[in-house]
Amino acid sequence: MTDTARRSGPFPPGTFRPDPGPARAAGMVRAAAAAELRIQLRNGEQLLLALVIPLAVLLGMTYLTVVDLPTPRVDAVVPGVITLAVMSSAFTAQAISTAFDRRYGVLKRLAAAGMSRTLLIAGKCVTVAAVVLGQLVVLGIVAILIGWRPGAAAFWAVPVVVLGGVAFTGLGLLLGGTLRAEAVLALANVLWFVMLVLGGVLVPLTTASGWLQVVGGATPAGALSEALRAVLQDGRVPGPWSLAVLVLWALLGWFGTVRWFRWL
Repeated sequence: MTDTARRSGPFPPGTFRPDPGPARAAGMVRAAAAAELRIQLRNGEQLLLALVIPLAVLLGMTYLTVVDLPTPRVDAVVPGVITLAVMSSAFTAQAISTAFDRRYGVLKRLAAAGMSRTLLIAGKCVTVAAVVLGQLVVLGIVAILIGWRPGAAAFWAVPVVVLGGVAFTGLGLLLGGTLRAEAVLALANVLWFVMLVLGGVLVPLTTASGWLQVVGGATPAGALSEALRAVLQDGRVPGPWSLAVLVLWALLGWFGTVRWFRWL
């Protein structure tokens, strides 16, 4: 047998098509993100969290004068609605979907198929980015139609939303990747409600008492909503305290995810 035959093996190149072998990392991430995005779009609960509730809050808080807000009301409502949307998609939805993927063995099968934990998390991050982008487009269009006019400092909202999304995604993956699915389902919804109230998402923290401003501002929801209000409502750069809180939660969430995330 010649050296060329030994190197090529019993079958010449091109015998099998498609050529068997592991997919590229980028292909795995795209496939995982696309599959998860399709599942979320077909899931009524996920759509409720991602779009229906934020839209209802945007319209309700703008037109119903139950809560006193500065005028124009839509300018005071938009920052909180964006915070609500990011929190719902990056934290609550990711925590619950990840926990139930673990429970039903989806993550175990992905691991057996050659997808590493890094690629899995990357796919989930791509999904969150796509969902949040869609939320911002829909909410932004509706807000403009009902009178919202973004100010000159609105471009600061992009890095603020990205930072908030990173923090909430890390916390969501930490919760969904470490606890039992039933516990995650209950805890994620409770934390969503607590952050909604304490974080000044619907009503600005400036109207709260001193201790509540401190506690609420230390939550990721409070930091994100205050940073967005500074940018979108007041037309100034976000405060260093809000950014520092978001960075701290992002570091804590991702450290915990990298350290303790489990396939099962």
